[in-house]
Amino acid sequence: MTPDERYMTLALHEAQLAFEQGEIPVGCVIVADGQIIGRGHNLTQHLHDVTAHAEMQAVTAATETLGGKYLQGCTLYVTVEPCIMCAGAIGWAQVSRVVYGAADPKRGYTTFAPKALHPKCTVTAGVLADDCQQLMQRFFAERRDK
Repeated sequence: MTPDERYMTLALHEAQLAFEQGEIPVGCVIVADGQIIGRGHNLTQHLHDVTAHAEMQAVTAATETLGGKYLQGCTLYVTVEPCIMCAGAIGWAQVSRVVYGAADPKRGYTTFAPKALHPKCTVTAGVLADDCQQLMQRFFAERRDK
């Protein structure tokens, strides 16, 4: 298992927590120097807040951990491609690297705002994409069956 797969597995664990809480199952972890400094999952239903996406929760936790607003040198792992809002926040935080699992052609930043991330940020897409996509599909299939 590569380091990217290991951290994406932890992001998937966060997504599973969201799933169990009836939230859209997106999970995120932020890593600096091999240590997780922030984690989060969707909490939009629980907090009644449309901005409470997994990435926003993780960025807030990571900046609290570091005691500053910038996340230079950090890698953000998220199970689904960030939306425009999250990509903007990731860009403002100056995250150095983003790794995501499943693409999101309906809401993902690459479709609507491909320059939202910081110019020096590198992106790796498709890490454990099948696992990430299957969790999302299972969530929405169960919703349709209710």
